Amino acid sequence: MVGRIYEISRLKNSLKSPDSELIAVYGRRRVGKTFLIRHIYQDYIKFEVSGLYEGTKEKQLEVFFDELKKESLRFSDTPCPTTWKEAFDLLKTYINGLRGKEKKVIFIDEMPWLDTHKSDFRMYFGHFWNTYCEKRNDLIVVVCGSAASYMVQNVISNKGSLHARLTYKLHIKPFTLFETKAYLESKNIQWGHYHILHLYIAIGGIPHYLNKIVKGESVVQAIQRLCFDSNGDLVNEFEEIFESLFTHSSSHIHIVRTLGKVNKGLTREEINVDSKQYGGGSFTRALEELIASGFVSKNTALDKKSKNTLFRLSDEYSRFYLKYIEPNKNQGANFWKTLFQSQSYLSWAGFNFETICLKHIHQIKKALKIEGIHSVNSSWSAKGAQVDLVVKRDDHWINLFEMKFYSSEYSIEKSELDKLRNKVALFKNETGTKDAVALTFLTTFGITQNANFHEIVENSFTMDVLFEPE
Repeated sequence: MVGRIYEISRLKNSLKSPDSELIAVYGRRRVGKTFLIRHIYQDYIKFEVSGLYEGTKEKQLEVFFDELKKESLRFSDTPCPTTWKEAFDLLKTYINGLRGKEKKVIFIDEMPWLDTHKSDFRMYFGHFWNTYCEKRNDLIVVVCGSAASYMVQNVISNKGSLHARLTYKLHIKPFTLFETKAYLESKNIQWGHYHILHLYIAIGGIPHYLNKIVKGESVVQAIQRLCFDSNGDLVNEFEEIFESLFTHSSSHIHIVRTLGKVNKGLTREEINVDSKQYGGGSFTRALEELIASGFVSKNTALDKKSKNTLFRLSDEYSRFYLKYIEPNKNQGANFWKTLFQSQSYLSWAGFNFETICLKHIHQIKKALKIEGIHSVNSSWSAKGAQVDLVVKRDDHWINLFEMKFYSSEYSIEKSELDKLRNKVALFKNETGTKDAVALTFLTTFGITQNANFHEIVENSFTMDVLFEPE
């Protein structure tokens, strides 16, 4: 088991709890939720059921009952339940027959799929927890789902029968760069940081995707095989992701495609117009669901005005698919091996490097040695100048970050020095800040220590800081 230190600790501590616990686990498709639960609770799971994608109420009840019959012969002659009330009554009967005082785990996976329209699943699940589980002290009920918006609205923030009943929630996120490196090393793949970054830019930190990497391949060969060969595992993954997560996925896909066309992010109004969604509840709901599911990130502006908040497509695979996989299907075995070295790709990768840096803000603050100082992260733009990461600290210090993805040491030339000076001066003038403003560089292989560097750069870090644990 690689990474997930906090999540593992929480789940293991539940085994020691004197009370029954209700745990909600959510995160995007392929992120490893089910694997995590099964790994930690493999000796304690007494009943497990997974929802059936696009299944009817009757099919979901059949799946539930089939799993129950696998666990106990007492239901061999029992008719399949026709309502969720009957199904949960059978589950109670099964649990009552279990011996021992140790914790017993009931694992309900892909809960959103079980909760079909007008099935009353949620109502009877809430009744099951409130009138039965909570009165015992030996149960751990884990509910899990890839549709993060469903989990947040109907379980975590539920105002009905599950209100304030949840013990805790776990949002399972993609691997960080530190976890990605550890995972690859567990497969005896010893790539350097620069190569891992190239892989991360293409497929992100999704464990299911990383599991497809094989020892002996270079990063270029791996991306070619997975993303561009005719039978590649990730050639047709894009549509499946959104169709399986969201009931009405067309709005989500329109928003994702709109954000995939730009590098620096868009405001809500710009997304609304460019995606031709024209506002309304469906657009708002789709955008919020994409944020909750981890596909879109929300970067607050320094002035805290909501109209200036920028939204980015932060799912690496989706960005890579829209930019390179979709337009270049069936291009042949050497397509990526050629494009990988092109300046157009390296420039595009540079923008995605910035998004990856924003995801690793804890590691960046650790490098700045400001973990104990309260700070706020934001973006800023004015008159053609833009800073994607501004760290405003309570010690009256502001770091303006320049993030550069380069194949060797980065060098600040005279023309860029002038632009950087103007950017810092414009920032001070526009914001009226009295704090010290420090220009900070984060590059792949460092910066050439020339006169221009010493004149303008306060701090500089390499990509290595991004590979540190949180």
